[in-house]
Amino acid sequence: MLDVTVLFIVGIIIIALFFDFTNGFHDSANSISTVVSTKVLSPKNAVIFAASFNFIAAFGFGVAVASTISKIIRLDYVETSIIPYIVLSGLIGAIAWNFITWYFGLPSSSSHALIGGLMGGGLAAAGVAAIQLSTLGTIVLFMFLSPIIGLLMGLLFMTGVMRFSENIPRHVADQRFRRLQLVSAAAYSFSHGTNDAQKTMGIITPLLFSIGYFGAGVDPNHLPVPIWVILAAHAAIALGTLSGGWRIVKTMGYGITRLRPIHGFSAETAGAATIIGASIAGIPVSTTHIISSSIMGVGATQGVRAVKWGVARRIVTAWFITIPLSALIGYLAFTLIRLVLGM
Repeated sequence: MLDVTVLFIVGIIIIALFFDFTNGFHDSANSISTVVSTKVLSPKNAVIFAASFNFIAAFGFGVAVASTISKIIRLDYVETSIIPYIVLSGLIGAIAWNFITWYFGLPSSSSHALIGGLMGGGLAAAGVAAIQLSTLGTIVLFMFLSPIIGLLMGLLFMTGVMRFSENIPRHVADQRFRRLQLVSAAAYSFSHGTNDAQKTMGIITPLLFSIGYFGAGVDPNHLPVPIWVILAAHAAIALGTLSGGWRIVKTMGYGITRLRPIHGFSAETAGAATIIGASIAGIPVSTTHIISSSIMGVGATQGVRAVKWGVARRIVTAWFITIPLSALIGYLAFTLIRLVLGM
């Protein structure tokens, strides 16, 4: 096996930050679709607004999610020298899947693509024993629970808001909720940065561990996250958001259900509350899953027919195939790297 040089590690870190960038432009639609579709903000102003709060999230709720991501691969089991190749394979799987789903306009999960890619790389490197099954079990559990929680939060929050504003004339309510939606959009963009940027931190820290950055005797199950990694990850996702994801904006903002400001406010608030709760608990959830299901929950208060379930089925299908297919790409990537390098 080739020696892992610092230059090589820097290269992989740059690729990791590029993944973070693709995460931002892939998920920018999640942050801005409701404020754009309700005409609270223009697309240009919306992406600037969302990107700002993506970066501000660097000073939010710690690095518990990053810690969880860094434990997917058992760093105390696999050889230190192959950790960078596992991470590189995972990134290839995640980035490839991000571009595939972006091209087809599917709001799939960048988070699950990364998790799947890492799994595939780890399996190719050292088999099932290389995967921390308890950590993976928690992630998979919330893969199913988080959209349900998001849907229920959207449904319940929208129901409460409707009751609170039932005696307010529609044009007055629209005016008020347009202003309130700036608050909810900020909260959602903040929550998005808090959870998603940490996932990139969680793959950079094992890279640093592999070259002894933290010194001897550090516990691989409790790796610290340097401040420069935190700031770099949030800057990358914010820049990605600035680049926009217009294909997915159409699906998220118009394809699931038609939104008024009151609906956008409810969906964003419900989504933000769910994601922030997960971030505090250290659970890497899919922000895409949560905002999609929150919009569905909000739409369902208008009646079952108000939600375009055909579009919803396409989104759900993407949810289920993301981890297996990104894992396959990650597996193949590591296998190819091993073949080329003769490992």
